[in-house]
Amino acid sequence: MHAFPERPRRPILALAWLSLAAAVLAGCGSADPVAYSGIASSAQLAPNPKDDTGHIPFRYATPVDWRSYNRMIIDPIAIYRGPDNQFGDMSEEDKAELAHSMQTAFVEKLKTRFTLAGEPAPGTLRLRLTLTGASTSTPVLSTFTRVDIGGGLYNGVQAVRGGEGLFTGAVIYAVEIYDAPTNRLLNAFVSKQYPGSFNIGATFGSLAAAKTGLEKGADALVAQLK
Repeated sequence: MHAFPERPRRPILALAWLSLAAAVLAGCGSADPVAYSGIASSAQLAPNPKDDTGHIPFRYATPVDWRSYNRMIIDPIAIYRGPDNQFGDMSEEDKAELAHSMQTAFVEKLKTRFTLAGEPAPGTLRLRLTLTGASTSTPVLSTFTRVDIGGGLYNGVQAVRGGEGLFTGAVIYAVEIYDAPTNRLLNAFVSKQYPGSFNIGATFGSLAAAKTGLEKGADALVAQLK
């Protein structure tokens, strides 16, 4: 009776190691936002019990009929310099590039809902955006883990949860919305945004994921203010 050769175990072992690596790396995502002490609304911000995604962990809100506003002043993007910033070792050049992308993204999206203005007047909002933190994608690994077996397993779970993909960058920022004529704070929140965990296009370039997050954040703000 012929003995059948033992089936190679290397693919199984490789899958096990990759799955283990994905599980370990699940706790290595980018930093969680904080209620930054150096922004004007920090004293009003409180944990957001309605947020189970981690996208808006802190918020302040008053009852507002956004339909009564049709104009908006958008202040230049501020780069947060407080000691509780979450840029890590990001270069000043990358921060400036993200701030420019943020200004462009929010202006382009918001002008579909509001007439952009330069002076306070009835029916006008003032928007202050502060870039408070960001992380870059890890070259090669962020792309590779979208297509290999172990990374795919982890990213698949994250896709269901709406969580971050492996080795993918993110962006964190504060939003403060005022009634322009009175300078009364109407709404404020801290947001963390990143691309979908299977968005391969957002893995090409160290800042691509953070920029994709800014686009998502701008879309979400327009939807909120309708």
